[in-house]
Amino acid sequence: MQSQNPLTSFQWNPQPEAERLVRQLIADFSHQSEFAAQLRDRMYHEAGMRFLDLVDHFRLRSTAELERELIAVGFCLQPGTTSEGKVFEQPQGIFPRVILKADTDKTSLAIKVESVSDFELVWQTTAQVAGDPLAPLRMAKVWSGETCELWIVERHGYAGFAEQLPPSPVEKVLFHADHFRRRPRLLSDDRGFDATEQLIDAALADLGVDYTCDLFFSVEREYWQRRNRAAQVQKSRQDRLGFGWANHDHHTYRSSRQHFARMIGLFEKLGCRCRERFYAGREAGWGAQVLEQPNAGIVVFADVDLSPDELIADFAHEPLAERHELGTVGLWCALHGESFLAAGMHHLECQFDFDALQTQLKQEAGLTVMKPFTDFPYLRQAFTQGERWLVRPERIDQLLRAGRISETHAEAFRRDGAIGSHLENLERNAGFKGFNQTGVSEIISATDPRKHLPTTSA
Repeated sequence: MQSQNPLTSFQWNPQPEAERLVRQLIADFSHQSEFAAQLRDRMYHEAGMRFLDLVDHFRLRSTAELERELIAVGFCLQPGTTSEGKVFEQPQGIFPRVILKADTDKTSLAIKVESVSDFELVWQTTAQVAGDPLAPLRMAKVWSGETCELWIVERHGYAGFAEQLPPSPVEKVLFHADHFRRRPRLLSDDRGFDATEQLIDAALADLGVDYTCDLFFSVEREYWQRRNRAAQVQKSRQDRLGFGWANHDHHTYRSSRQHFARMIGLFEKLGCRCRERFYAGREAGWGAQVLEQPNAGIVVFADVDLSPDELIADFAHEPLAERHELGTVGLWCALHGESFLAAGMHHLECQFDFDALQTQLKQEAGLTVMKPFTDFPYLRQAFTQGERWLVRPERIDQLLRAGRISETHAEAFRRDGAIGSHLENLERNAGFKGFNQTGVSEIISATDPRKHLPTTSA
């Protein structure tokens, strides 16, 4: 819930009763659908994923009793309900939406996928697909029984349930995806931001803000994945089941102080809106702004070196003065470049069964997970061991000449590179929508490149 104080705005709390209802609806459906039960089990055993996290929406027969039950656990009727029925959403947590319709013959459950055709390729359900390739909304009924149906849904910046599906802008999507993939990340920072903004503006004119946002972050995930082995291993596991990155939770970017406001401005141009902000404390010396784009289902966690006196000000939009001392975030950017440009995302966080993913990555690929920095009943978080990147010699020399790193650290960076990126293992329970400020502080400190001397393995 939002308050007036920027440090206490958007205080999220666990919603156990809402989760209890959603889990019961899933359990009732799985008892009636052998295919859903099979899908649930394979998601867990083969990819460490939870069925619960991928449910997009339910479509149920409307009854006064069910409507009262939804309202009692925090679901609210959304305005503008159409012939699709009454749409209920739980705004205080992360839950699937529920559509109630009086003339619905069967219970429907829809699962999120990154691509309908990829899912169909894996499962060979020969479903009839509603919506053209790359349409803002594409759905397919992949199983049907006497009392229920299982659907898959692919969304591109469209959060609705239109009976008349939006048209597919295939040529324009392919055109702008190609330009986003080829955008000049190695230009000097100002020129790189300028060039990317021009590409975003062109896509906005052709595709609108929500589709452009979906497309931009899809390409950002591709770029990050190419530089992170844990991401490649896990994406392969999820692709074998046809889901892609449909379970993404948030995208984390690191920025220099110089370019933070510019980066936030471009995220806002993509339709992201500022949510809660974080401050790790005077010792840690960093802050973060969370942004959300609800129609595209995108959440961004943006990190920057910050001092206490800057916290109350609008640090996401007001320019931050350059300073000599580099914190963890500033040093990462100085070594690797801006997240928005050359470096790419610091990490992608996806929703998993926390223990299952950790065990499976170790057994199947020898990938280890760092000590959890959050281990609450409603929120568990841990990084995979960091991907070590080579550092360009000129970046190291520039930092050394400026007195921002020691000769010892310079030599280590030259020889062994520096930690660049992670995949983050996250499990949310009770629909908890927020983050652990103290835990984030600890992991930011723990991943400071200066703490990873030559003996540290990648």
